Amino acid sequence: MTIAQWVRALSSTPERRRLGLALSLWLVTSVAFAAFAGDTVWGHTAYNHYALLAEAWLSGQLHLPSAPPSYAGNNDFAYYGGQWWVVFPPFPAVLLLPIVWLAGSAERTLDGAYFIALAGVAPAVLFLALEKLRRMGLSTHNQREHVWLALLFAFGSVYFFTAVQGTVWYAAHVVAAGLAALYLYFALDAAHPLLAGLMLGLAFLTRTPLVFAAPLFFFEAWRSSKLEASGELDVKRLVQRCAWFAAPLAAAVALALVHNQLRFDDVTEFGYRYLQIRWRERIEAWGLFDYHYLAKNLGVLLTSLPYKTAAGHPAPFQINGHGLALWVTTPVYLWLLWPRRLTRSHVPLYVTTVCVALPTLFYQNTGWVQFGYRFSNDYAIFLFALLALGGYRLGRLFTAVAVLAVAVNTFGALSFQRRGFEKYYFIERTQRVLYQPD
Repeated sequence: MTIAQWVRALSSTPERRRLGLALSLWLVTSVAFAAFAGDTVWGHTAYNHYALLAEAWLSGQLHLPSAPPSYAGNNDFAYYGGQWWVVFPPFPAVLLLPIVWLAGSAERTLDGAYFIALAGVAPAVLFLALEKLRRMGLSTHNQREHVWLALLFAFGSVYFFTAVQGTVWYAAHVVAAGLAALYLYFALDAAHPLLAGLMLGLAFLTRTPLVFAAPLFFFEAWRSSKLEASGELDVKRLVQRCAWFAAPLAAAVALALVHNQLRFDDVTEFGYRYLQIRWRERIEAWGLFDYHYLAKNLGVLLTSLPYKTAAGHPAPFQINGHGLALWVTTPVYLWLLWPRRLTRSHVPLYVTTVCVALPTLFYQNTGWVQFGYRFSNDYAIFLFALLALGGYRLGRLFTAVAVLAVAVNTFGALSFQRRGFEKYYFIERTQRVLYQPD
C-alpha cells in the first residue's frame, strides 16, 4: 500500500480520519521528543527507578536486591527494614516489565527511549477528547484547530521539557498525562464508566493526585442520567454508571494499600518519609502535606520569573531550580480567566482541575529541580479542554502568544539538564531560595 492509499484509507470515514490524525500526532510528537532527547534514547537513564523496580519484581521481591546503583546517586530511594525501596507509584514499572524481561536487566533497558515513545500518547488522545467535545456540541473549534491545540499542549506547555527527560519523575508525568487524556475521553457523557474508572485507577497508580479527578465523571454521570423528556434523574442509571466507574478505581486504591502494607507494614505509608534525602528533616517537622508549604508552592506556580543576571555573568538570565511560573511557560492559560462562553462542562472541569491541583500545592516539594511547574502536568489535559470550550477565537493574538509559549518551552526542552546550559539555571541545594537574592 502506498502512502497515498494509506492516507485515503484512514480518511474514508470521519472516525478513521480522527484515528488517523491521532496516530499522526503520536508519531510526529514522539519523533520530535526523541530528537530533542539526544543521548537519552541510546542508553538507560541515570534515574531508572522503574526499570530497577521491574527487575526486582522479576527476581521475586518488592525491594531492590541490593543498594541502589552508584550512577543513581542515591536519589529518591527509601530505606526501611534493612532494605532499599522504590517508593514511586508502580504502574510505569508495570509497563516496563516486559521490556526489562526481554533486555535481561535494568541496565540493559532503554527506559528513556521507552517513555519518550509513550510521550506522544497524551497529545494524540487529547485531540480525540477535544473532537468528542466538538461532537457533543461543546467545542466550537474545527478539527484543524483541535490538532493545533494538541500540538500546543505537546510543545507549548511544560509537558515538552518533561517528555524529553525519560527519568523517573518525568516518566511518571508522561504516563499519567496519557492516562488523564484517556480518562477525559471515556468520562465525557459518562459514556464508558468502566474504562473511565480503569484509566483513573491506573493514573492514581502513576501520579497519586490524579485520583482527585473523579469529580469529572460524577458530574458527567449526573447530567447524562437525566431523562431527556422530563429532565428527571434516572437514579438507577446513575447508580449503575457510578458503580461501574468505582469498581476498578477502588481496586486500584486497594492494591496500593496492600502494596504499602507489604512494603512498609502500614497500609497508609507510601514510603516517602523513608527517602534518604537532605530535606528529610523538613518532612519530619511538617509532614509531607501541610499548610506550611502552600505559600512557597503558590509562589512558584504564580510568580517565579527568570533572574536578570549581573554584568559579566556568562548567561543573560537564569531560571531558578524551582521552575518558572505557569503563566510564563504557557501564557495561553491566561485566556481561561475570561471565557467567551460557558458550557455545561465548564464547572466539572474547573472543579476537577482544582481538586487535582490542591494536593501538590500543600506538598513538601515544589517539583524542584525543574524548568517550569511540572506538577501542572497532572491537570494540563483538563486546562486544554477548558481552552477548547471557552469559545475563544484562535486569532492573531492567541497565535502570537502560542508561538511565544512554544519558543519558551523549546528552550526548556533544549536546556534543562543539558551539558553546556548549566549557566542558565540557578540551583541552590537547600531549596530555600525562591526569589533572586538582592
